[in-house]
Amino acid sequence: MKKPELLVTPKSVDHIKTLVDAGADAFVIGEQQFGLRLAGEFSVSEVEEATKLIHEAGKKVFVAVNAIFHNDRLDALEGYLKEMQRIGVDALIFGDPAVVVAVRELEITIPLHWNPETIATNWFQANYWNERGAKRAVLARELSLDEVLEIKENAAPEIEVQIHGMTCMFQSKRSLLGNYFLYREEVMEVENRKSNKNMFLHDKERKNKYPIYEDINGTHIFSPNDMCLIDELTELFEAGIDSLKFDGVLHTEEYINTVTNCYRQAIDAYFDNGVDAYEEMKDELLVRIEEIQPALRPLDTGFIFKETVY
Repeated sequence: MKKPELLVTPKSVDHIKTLVDAGADAFVIGEQQFGLRLAGEFSVSEVEEATKLIHEAGKKVFVAVNAIFHNDRLDALEGYLKEMQRIGVDALIFGDPAVVVAVRELEITIPLHWNPETIATNWFQANYWNERGAKRAVLARELSLDEVLEIKENAAPEIEVQIHGMTCMFQSKRSLLGNYFLYREEVMEVENRKSNKNMFLHDKERKNKYPIYEDINGTHIFSPNDMCLIDELTELFEAGIDSLKFDGVLHTEEYINTVTNCYRQAIDAYFDNGVDAYEEMKDELLVRIEEIQPALRPLDTGFIFKETVY
């Protein structure tokens, strides 16, 4: 049985060096002009530096071009894709079909990973995009375990599943925060990056706080909890899921480092020493993560054990 890839989201080039030591197998990087909800901002020169570093370590680098591309952004996209081809990154993560068209027209040979966020919900779609060049399908975070296993059993491309971190609940291309403050006639600058960690939507009825920020792609609202499957990985391992992603957006480097190492230990225990080794240590790994979990970000298992109602 092949070990699944441990995919993480670094915040900087220097952070990548630490994450290599922590046990990461692959990295998602890019810049907000082309990619959505990245943990860190990487210019083209930084992508090139990072790619060299990652390849020297025998790891893989995936560049996010999963923004929504209107016509006024296509010229910039084409130039960016040419740069990624020159640099030699290992994959392009896309959601907008405009990327597939541009890749074909420019004769880009970089493999594609299909990631349309919430709508990747069945193996028919995965196989459709596989026939059009997508080597991997990134499944929606809102799927149950049974649905994930069914997709893996019937899908032609590789399957990527998120196993830790927050989930984007809502995105609008509009600057909703800025428009709100203008409506209120309040003079308040809205910081235009995700580094602002103090902005929340507060739902008093549910007693939840939803992280929110704006960037060039609009407004993003996240789940009140962080998904954590460190002690629930056995069935994903048995199913042969190809890639397990830890999304570290809005978390610190120290947190990302520790969580990455915990999942590295879990994966290695299962595949090197057997299921019993993993079962013996998984509760301890969960406690380790709970000890560093921010108070405003409770842990849960996301949708993985929720019952699907049709």
